[in-house]
Amino acid sequence: MADANGGTPATRARAAGRSAAAAPARTLPAKAPAVSGGRRTERLLNLVIALSATRRWLTKQQIREAVPQYADCATTQAFERMFERDKEDLRELGVPLVMGGEDPLFDDEAGYKIDRDAYALPEITFTPGELAVLSLASRVWQQASLAGPATRALVKLRSLGVEPDESSLVGLEPRVRTSEPAFDPLYAATRDRTPVTFEYRRSGAEPSTRHVEPWAIVSWHGRWYLVGHDRDRGAVRVFRLSRVSSAVRRDGRPGSYAVPAGIDPREIVAGSVSAPVARPARLRVRSGTGLALRRRATGVHPGHGADASHDEVLLDVADVETSADELAGYGADVVVLDPPELREAVVRRLRGAAGLREQP
Repeated sequence: MADANGGTPATRARAAGRSAAAAPARTLPAKAPAVSGGRRTERLLNLVIALSATRRWLTKQQIREAVPQYADCATTQAFERMFERDKEDLRELGVPLVMGGEDPLFDDEAGYKIDRDAYALPEITFTPGELAVLSLASRVWQQASLAGPATRALVKLRSLGVEPDESSLVGLEPRVRTSEPAFDPLYAATRDRTPVTFEYRRSGAEPSTRHVEPWAIVSWHGRWYLVGHDRDRGAVRVFRLSRVSSAVRRDGRPGSYAVPAGIDPREIVAGSVSAPVARPARLRVRSGTGLALRRRATGVHPGHGADASHDEVLLDVADVETSADELAGYGADVVVLDPPELREAVVRRLRGAAGLREQP
């Protein structure tokens, strides 16, 4: 039987379980809805996380304490029955759950873990074009982090004296990281349908207070924009996130407004924001790096002689500050040759990063 999200719980559990111990590129929804099928899926996900996050064998009691949903079991017998069903479900889904102990010479209590060698994905290769796409995606998904069920499972394991191996869960439930401080709170407000207020600085003007019902966040020509209803002006407005000059504060209850049906946030941004005028830039890029830059390049000239390890990459840039954010992320692999203002912006960022590292 399909649950409220579509598809069978078993199908969704398979996807969730595979993601928990696979490559960083895999992603999962933050949390399953609070329905019976979703709760079972979340329980199976938590079980996979607990068994994948450590190289030790976990006893039944440790598993019971690590997986929050097992707390609903009023008796040990009820937990035993549920755990046995869950073990069978995982094995049917192809999760290699194995039983054993730390020392076979002693009659220790049996423990459980997931056979990582049997569960790991085979080596994957990518074409240069696919690597460029992945590199572009990594500019947005810059930092994989654990959240929701994964974080709770790790906290539980630590409280039980089990040191988790977080590297096995890298990439689970990634969150978007950008250089805009306003991104995270505005994304959360958009997701929760929560009104917000913030100080906003328009070009050439003093900051003013805005009260907004966020509808969507859009990336347009390398910049992030918020589309929403401006309560002060009673109209749809577009806000560039880099111009939010204060902390974003919630200004109402979650779910207190509805997003109009049929709106196209990208179309709204395109109609409100003029496309920036691109100008040429000249970069010195180490061979084998800067795949995303090479993909967008208007020209690539291989190096020769003493400089054979670097290429000259020609690129059109529309915004100096946004481009500097990207180029600084390549570190020593990319050096800006022209224009001077772009070079200065990158150097400024690198010096700032070096200064932060030198601080105690």
